[in-house]
Amino acid sequence: MTAQSKASMKRSKPSYFMAIFGVALVLFILGMLGWLVINASKLQDYFMGSVQVHAFIREGSPKNEIDNVKDNISTKPYANNVEFITKEMARAKFIGDGNEDWNKVLDYNPLPASIDFYLDPLYVNKDSIKIISADLSKNFIISEVKYPDAVVSNLNNIVRKIGFFLLGLAIVLALIVIILIDNTIKLAMFSNRFLIKTMQMVGATRWFISKPFDKRAIINGLISALLAIASISIIIYGVERWWLPEIKALRDNTMLALLFLIITLIGISITFISTHRSVMKYLKMKLDDLY
Repeated sequence: MTAQSKASMKRSKPSYFMAIFGVALVLFILGMLGWLVINASKLQDYFMGSVQVHAFIREGSPKNEIDNVKDNISTKPYANNVEFITKEMARAKFIGDGNEDWNKVLDYNPLPASIDFYLDPLYVNKDSIKIISADLSKNFIISEVKYPDAVVSNLNNIVRKIGFFLLGLAIVLALIVIILIDNTIKLAMFSNRFLIKTMQMVGATRWFISKPFDKRAIINGLISALLAIASISIIIYGVERWWLPEIKALRDNTMLALLFLIITLIGISITFISTHRSVMKYLKMKLDDLY
């Protein structure tokens, strides 16, 4: 009986290898999608964080009042990189953007001073900006508040569409991952069905029979996850080094570590659950039904 069990275990090794490879491949696909989602999120934050608001200052406003308003804006959660732009700085920027100087036509600077700041990505939407503009306009030294309205509208529409697309893709892929891993494990366990039934027939308890398979499932799930993580890391390294070096600026090591942890947990949990279910299934079946 012992020799027969060892022979059965040897015959099951190739199926374990294919199960590990199959699960690793599925986890790799899921991980690559996760990496794309992380980069898309970081890119979204980058573009939304580039929306600038200009609070124009009334002519002749006292310097201390301007400083007070600037300091007040700096404390707001929606404002980043708050800066006071003098009339001279506004003129230099205007000319630096390729516009023609007006000194031959006008003997004064028509551009107003302003307090400029970049919006926090969380506040880049029409409703929030309207509230911010109304709040800024309460300061008597601020004559007008301007922001790129068309850019904000387009960004919100694009982000909404991309968000729905990625969410739908993630849900579909997650279902496919669960089904594929479950079927892969079932095929691997199919070759062990007679061994499982033989152990039951000689009096082994369900817990005793399932324990080595469950332990092996956890190890297989961990190996599959590590293979997938290693493959994803190689792809990321290659993309950042040779194909698209600019994308390295979007890397978020914390989110990547979280992604790898999720991949590991998915690999172990689904492999364990599928294996345990298969063992219980064969234990409940009659011997004739195994053929």
